[in-house]
Amino acid sequence: MKLQVYNSLHNQLETFTPLEPGKVKMYVCGPTVYNYIHIGNARSVVAFDTIRRYLEYLGYEVTYVSNFTDVDDKLIKAAQAEHVTVPELADRYIQAYYEDTQALNVQPATVNPRATDNIAEIIAFVQDLIEKGYAYQVDGDVYYRARRFASYGELGHEDLDTLEHGASEHVASAELAKKEDPIDFALWKAAKPGEIAWDSPWGAGRPGWHIECSVMATKYLGNTIDIHGGGIDLEFPHHENERAQSEAKTGQTFVKYWLHNGFVTVGAADEKMSKSQGNFVTVHELLKTVDPQVLRLLMATTQYRRPIRFSEAGLAEAQTNLKKLQTAYQNLSYRLQDAEPGSDFKLEQEVRQVQADFQDAMNADFNVQNGIASVYELAKLSNVYAQRPVVFQATLTLMQQRLAELAAIFGIKLATEELADADVEALIAEREQARADKDFARSDAIRDQLRDQGIVLEDTPQGTRFRRES
Repeated sequence: MKLQVYNSLHNQLETFTPLEPGKVKMYVCGPTVYNYIHIGNARSVVAFDTIRRYLEYLGYEVTYVSNFTDVDDKLIKAAQAEHVTVPELADRYIQAYYEDTQALNVQPATVNPRATDNIAEIIAFVQDLIEKGYAYQVDGDVYYRARRFASYGELGHEDLDTLEHGASEHVASAELAKKEDPIDFALWKAAKPGEIAWDSPWGAGRPGWHIECSVMATKYLGNTIDIHGGGIDLEFPHHENERAQSEAKTGQTFVKYWLHNGFVTVGAADEKMSKSQGNFVTVHELLKTVDPQVLRLLMATTQYRRPIRFSEAGLAEAQTNLKKLQTAYQNLSYRLQDAEPGSDFKLEQEVRQVQADFQDAMNADFNVQNGIASVYELAKLSNVYAQRPVVFQATLTLMQQRLAELAAIFGIKLATEELADADVEALIAEREQARADKDFARSDAIRDQLRDQGIVLEDTPQGTRFRRES
């Protein structure tokens, strides 16, 4: 079965066919960096990192862009409260983001552009929309004419008359008076006294939130991209507005497949976790007490469109499942020490069938719950095989490679238990004796064993030393 993805624009599964064979252009909305990311933010990061990893497993070359919103009302307010500049605040939380996501084994993006590094491009983009009649300037603000874009509302499946009524009730009267239509939205905001600002044809100001992503996505990926991802809460208005702006400027389809992840919920009422509701837990704090691999497994093994219920019970289950995978991998490593040359062809066929089942599951819109079930089945096969009196090297190696490969798609790193320094020294001594005995096969095997543990041997005139790779 070919990969199927659920396109939010059409509310249906569609066969995934990239714009360019073998390559995928992917944009995922990143955080607004005025605080540490919470579990809800991390859910989106992990979900799309898992999707990216699976696309790479299928052989695609993925160009992955995820932005930082480093100027907006929230940053300005937080910076004022802390008596620091907006760039200082943004730098602090961008660094924290990298630390937290690295702990969760999230692959680095191809590019992490910052809005403030693209001000010139944003101004040019807005000016183009004005010249095309899609935008207008009022007292230093620039607004987008939403109704001018014929399909506005289609991504969010929103009725324009309902939107107009809602906007009339909730938009401040001063701003409403500036707009031609209540549903129009800001592309550029005139600066208030003391706020961070950039010069523009419309006066000092800063970009609106929506325009930032349109500019950065098209700048780094081109006018049309394969996948645009983000939380379901971004579908409208953020992604709707991105789509309207981008297609109005370029005259081309902005995104081929829109993918949206579900919320993280907490409590008996399954409330959405968010900063605005005050019911959030930051990753920064949580990682002080929770193994990051446990948290990663919890978030990576719920299908991306479904909500995740965050609870102690869920973390405990993830910890148990992680231990199962680690134990299976280590059992295979242990039996490699006394394995016979050769293969068990029947068992290897079972391994390949498990891998095929895994791929079928993941091809069904990244169904990680069925996918991880196949990985657990492979772990079970590994444990049973490792109990046999006679095992074969090639089969053990195949099982170990496949187990590590499939677990890695979920961001889980499997390895044998780290050797203590005394154990390393013992192996070095054994290797020295093997070299003295001219048993070079054993000497090389020990070097390879240590290298797999991240331990590098250095042979010097004073003897063999070792260091651990960082």
